[in-house]
Amino acid sequence: MPVLYASIWAVCLGGLFVLMSFIGIKKASLLCREVKVYIPGNQYFVDRQEINSILHIGNNSLVGKKLDEINIHQLEKTLQANPFIEFAKVYADMDGVVNVEVRQRQPILRVMNRFEQDFYVDQHGLKIPLSSNFTAPVLVATGNIDEIFINRVDTLHTEMARELFKTADFIRRDSLWDAQIEQINVTANHEIELIPRVGNQRIMLGNADSLDKKFKNLLIFYQQAIPKIGWGAYKVINIKYANQIVAVKSDSLLKLEALKPKPKTIAAPKAEINQINQDTIQNIH
Repeated sequence: MPVLYASIWAVCLGGLFVLMSFIGIKKASLLCREVKVYIPGNQYFVDRQEINSILHIGNNSLVGKKLDEINIHQLEKTLQANPFIEFAKVYADMDGVVNVEVRQRQPILRVMNRFEQDFYVDQHGLKIPLSSNFTAPVLVATGNIDEIFINRVDTLHTEMARELFKTADFIRRDSLWDAQIEQINVTANHEIELIPRVGNQRIMLGNADSLDKKFKNLLIFYQQAIPKIGWGAYKVINIKYANQIVAVKSDSLLKLEALKPKPKTIAAPKAEINQINQDTIQNIH
């Protein structure tokens, strides 16, 4: 039996060797007749035309060339040197077709730092440049941001930039907040504030700690307080504290309240406090 198994393995290996030799001989004689480019997704920092330019396809440097003369690994290396390409795979089939698969980087945040530099941060927290081909519809971060950009793919170096990335990543994973939050701003005190699409309030986030809890509190405020008082009642919604929301009334609401007849009560509370789902909403006058 051991001799039989050895014979079977020898036949199989011999057949495989013959097959590989045949494929190698056929490939050596095959010419590249076509280049197919695959770019999945709907955000095109690099398009088919740019891929063709990188690979010099427009000059027919690949089409008509023998497959065994095409340096597949060098083509992949050339593609991956592009800052917008995260992954590239190049391979040839036995029909003379060179296939190029490209996966682009996915930006989730656009940063405008205090040095007037402008760059994206992708889903892995890497800085990438802007593109002349495509503008990504992502959150924009502005204000007192010290993170610099040296015009190449790079990691984030400052704690504030990492907190901005963490905040943007949290927002984009939630369909509600992705639709509601339009911009992130860093204040002079190096705190994060959010600019919503609906409403004129500034949402004070503080830092990127306890994001799940902070946004849960904000949702409670939207669901239970806003329907009663309206979107224009407050100019600041502060959610940076763990167990409460501090809402600052808008100037228009204060003026409206000033025009109302004074109550006949002798004393009035300094702050109106409403309990919502065990979270405190404090109205500061």
